[in-house]
Amino acid sequence: MKVALLGATGKAAARLIAELTLRGHQVTGIARKAGESDPGVPLVFADANDAAALAAAIEGHDALIVSARFVSIDAAAILDALKQAGVPRILVVGGAGTLEAAPGVLVIDLPNIPEAFLPEMRGGQAFLAALKASDADWTFLSPAATFVPGECTGRYRLGGDALMRDANGESRISYEDLAKAMVDELEEPHHSRERFSIAY
Repeated sequence: MKVALLGATGKAAARLIAELTLRGHQVTGIARKAGESDPGVPLVFADANDAAALAAAIEGHDALIVSARFVSIDAAAILDALKQAGVPRILVVGGAGTLEAAPGVLVIDLPNIPEAFLPEMRGGQAFLAALKASDADWTFLSPAATFVPGECTGRYRLGGDALMRDANGESRISYEDLAKAMVDELEEPHHSRERFSIAY
């Protein structure tokens, strides 16, 4: 497939690019400016909050994957660009903030969440709400609470709206395994217009 990747110079995006190219997909990176590292794929500079510019950058692609900080992007502009460009699917690397830590209690609402994390979590919450209100073919993949570089084990659990923990009470996943799960979903969709989650 031809896949546009928004936020292509980020750390999680690097793993997505590696997984996509390994499987033979053609990737176009989209970023607002050059990052510290070369993503290793063609890079187009476009402001994600300028719907017309983003539409021009993603036109002709089979899917858009969003792997960018929610505090810096506007869901309405991205969804508008998707429609303008005629790109049929959008897949989003989400966050854990909108998952349920307990029935009826979101992670974002827990009292021990550091204040510095809240703007990004609220951005993810707003982005997910915008997807749900849209008519787009969307998928939102929420990682575990601890989401860090690691290795691709290929062994993980997929879930829904609840934060998953292992036998030791830990909630974690590597960038590499999330990338594998995201590209699996791209190739064989099982969560159209749904959020799903991942953890060890």
